[in-house]
Amino acid sequence: MRLVVICIGRLKQGPERELAERYRERFDDIGRKLGFRGLDVHEIVESRARDVSARIAEEAAAISALLPDKFTLVALDERGKSIDSASFARQLGRWRDEGSANAVFTIGGADGLSPELQRKAALRIAFGSATWPHQMVRIMLLEQIYRAATILAGHPYHRA
Repeated sequence: MRLVVICIGRLKQGPERELAERYRERFDDIGRKLGFRGLDVHEIVESRARDVSARIAEEAAAISALLPDKFTLVALDERGKSIDSASFARQLGRWRDEGSANAVFTIGGADGLSPELQRKAALRIAFGSATWPHQMVRIMLLEQIYRAATILAGHPYHRA
């Protein structure tokens, strides 16, 4: 199973991009041994439309254009379910074991994801009840994906 992260907004050069890349590389190292075919990150420029609904629609179209043929969609949403790291790892492991070709994680822009994408999501998750900048959400998501791989591998990184 390939993991794909599609996010609205770009990380500028600097510590945030370096940290995100570090977790992506760490996942690649351990993930391949677990049957994951890699982790791709796609950045989409934020819509400049004046109207909120037009921005959401433009961003949804850009996300949809990057969706692979066969996928399981996960929406990062502040109103989503808060799940612990072990449960997240078990879910990734189930999708992998069930033969899901791609798990796609979407991070919307400042106005959120379109209702259509949210309806398509097999899982909607939140990192607590606080509102986070999408750049921070991306780093936290990549860390959780890496952590999930270490949990599945029995690696001591996760010490819960």
